[in-house]
Amino acid sequence: MALMQDARKRADRVVATIFVNPTQFAADEDLDTYPRREAADIEKLRADGIDLLFAPNADEIYPAGFATTVTVAGVSEGLCGDHRPVHFTGVATIVTKLLLQALPDTALFGEKDYQQLQVIRALTRDLDIPVDIVGLPTVREPDGLAMSSRNLHMSDHERALAPQMYRTLNAVAERIRAGEDIAQACAAGRAALTAAGFSPVEYLELRDAQSLAAADPAHPCRILAAAWLGKTRLIDNIPLS
Repeated sequence: MALMQDARKRADRVVATIFVNPTQFAADEDLDTYPRREAADIEKLRADGIDLLFAPNADEIYPAGFATTVTVAGVSEGLCGDHRPVHFTGVATIVTKLLLQALPDTALFGEKDYQQLQVIRALTRDLDIPVDIVGLPTVREPDGLAMSSRNLHMSDHERALAPQMYRTLNAVAERIRAGEDIAQACAAGRAALTAAGFSPVEYLELRDAQSLAAADPAHPCRILAAAWLGKTRLIDNIPLS
């Protein structure tokens, strides 16, 4: 809804899509259990005064004989790309299709999926799709947990532990700002997540904010993390100037 409200300030008409994209889920991932609340989503969009909703089924997006994929090198590699090998090709393909189907002037995405946002920025630039990609800050619960559909999967105990990820990212940022070695600070962050009950901790790293390559302290950076809490995979990130 934050995306919708911001879009309303930027454009005369706002279009939304609802589509759980099967091509970005590997065979062992949670496509079947991914939260689907289309009726409730539609009511929220209506209340916000959305102009158009596109909610296709999979056969409409991927008809018989569909054989084309979009792969973005560089920014899709490492981080989530190491742990979800089919994910970003699926994302790049569906976003390319949706942008070409709607041809918006501007498209808004949340910064919680920061690597995904950089993949989308790269594909629109490289394929000359005439759209301005805008990233909006992560929307958080009062305790700092990044809002996510998958938060519904957590038990009460896990939900109480989950804000530790955001607190850990901020603690790592403070250590780096204070002059601590980057690798040392990130290692301490991973240890803190493990001690808090996250397992496995897939990564906690400082990367260049644009290219997602190794961080250069002279440029804006991003601290990114992914870790499991029970059966729920959580991701988060914060900027570091």
